[in-house]
Amino acid sequence: MKVKFGTAPGVLEKVIDPRFHLAAIVSSSADPILSKDLGGNILSWNEAATRLFGYEADEIIGQSIYILVPRERHHEEDAVLRKIRAGDRIEPFETVRVAKNGKRIPVSMRISPIKDPSGAVSGASTMIHDLSERERNEESRFQLAAIVDSADDAIVSKDLNGIVKTWNAGAQRIFGYTAEEMIGQPILRLFPKELYYEEDEILRKLRGGERIDHYETTRVRKNGEAFEVSVTISPIRDNSGRVIAASKIARDISDRKRFERLLLQSEKLAATGRMAAAIAHEINNPLESVINLVYLARLNCSSESKAQQHLLVAETELERVSHIARQTLGYYRDTTSPVEIQLHTLIENVLAVYQSRLHANSISVDTQFNDLQKIVVSKGEMLQVFSNIIANALDAMREGGNLKISTRNVIGAAGDGVQIQIRDNGTGIHPEHLDRIFEPFFTTKGDLGTGIGLWVARQLIEKRGGQISLASNTEGPTCGTIVTIFIPFAAPATALNAHPQ
Repeated sequence: MKVKFGTAPGVLEKVIDPRFHLAAIVSSSADPILSKDLGGNILSWNEAATRLFGYEADEIIGQSIYILVPRERHHEEDAVLRKIRAGDRIEPFETVRVAKNGKRIPVSMRISPIKDPSGAVSGASTMIHDLSERERNEESRFQLAAIVDSADDAIVSKDLNGIVKTWNAGAQRIFGYTAEEMIGQPILRLFPKELYYEEDEILRKLRGGERIDHYETTRVRKNGEAFEVSVTISPIRDNSGRVIAASKIARDISDRKRFERLLLQSEKLAATGRMAAAIAHEINNPLESVINLVYLARLNCSSESKAQQHLLVAETELERVSHIARQTLGYYRDTTSPVEIQLHTLIENVLAVYQSRLHANSISVDTQFNDLQKIVVSKGEMLQVFSNIIANALDAMREGGNLKISTRNVIGAAGDGVQIQIRDNGTGIHPEHLDRIFEPFFTTKGDLGTGIGLWVARQLIEKRGGQISLASNTEGPTCGTIVTIFIPFAAPATALNAHPQ
């Protein structure tokens, strides 16, 4: 420190040596700063260098700079020292250095020559910046980008004017447009004209910071085909929280919707047909009696009488009604050929149809499928069975619950086959109702049930040579219902004859 007397009497002016300023700057720097001589020996070491590399100044000063350099990068330091000795300029570069604990640290290096009073280069100073955080951020961004690009769903971003900014491979697979064709284009390109109004409402909600979850609608592919999608749209915010864009995830649900409609149609047709068959069966017996009575009455009438003529007409009409009844009795039968399939595949199809209902009612599903051997069944009939039983389980768990489904191959007195168990922890069935649960048109659901689901399931299972049973409890921790189904691998001859391969 130098002391200088000021011009005013009694005033001392302190002038700090600039070297102290420089030393303080180096010592307090957030980045490591070190110096080395022309032989590569470390001459100085600041606190930031200790924090990054783990070496204290007294254990690193005097050591070779190569202690910080990975062996495979020694050539870099060799080149640096050669350039310093030659007085050449060293451009900033990125590399890797090694900490005391062996950790490899990505860094950027700025190396400057140190000159003595005569101007000769006597060493070099090195400023180091830790790039670990940047690399972590870049790695995270790369991983997110890879996830987005490899997703099966379409993941797209757009600005608040509805202009597409990013377009992943899933979007190309679903919509048919490449990224080059869509980026910079309005998202309305994917909308049917009659649904353009949806985009105005979507943008209005996004500007207000709202999120749109699982919105089911229709979009258009490049080839003009309209298809059904489930869309989730979220606002994208900047650092200040202001909404600047939107991300959109679109999932093609056209297959699921088609299957739902087919299953619903199948259920309606099957229920109508079986109900008609049941009614036809009930009227067929008294109808036969009436026909016999008309025949007997006709025998006791004169062949020329009007009564005889009326009875002949009545007999003809009754025969026609009987024929219609016989046709109706066969209406419910599934005429499709059996297929060889693993039953859990059909169960998964039914669960996929009921997925939105499961989610809405907060019902979790646990499955354990061990039916390794395929079985020959009527696919439509088995879908009907599983759909009826799973629908009953969901109705019993309107406040949420857990659905457990298991399949396994079994060997038993009834023969080898597949056992399926469907268990819910819903309200259960009262003991007084259990004996009637498989009766046609008996229901415990009031106006919500038709009473034919379990009856139909039993008919189809037993026609295939299988068995179905039900156990239920309405109280305690075991509250709920278990439906157990056994289907033998070997189908009865009558079932095979009904469906010739």
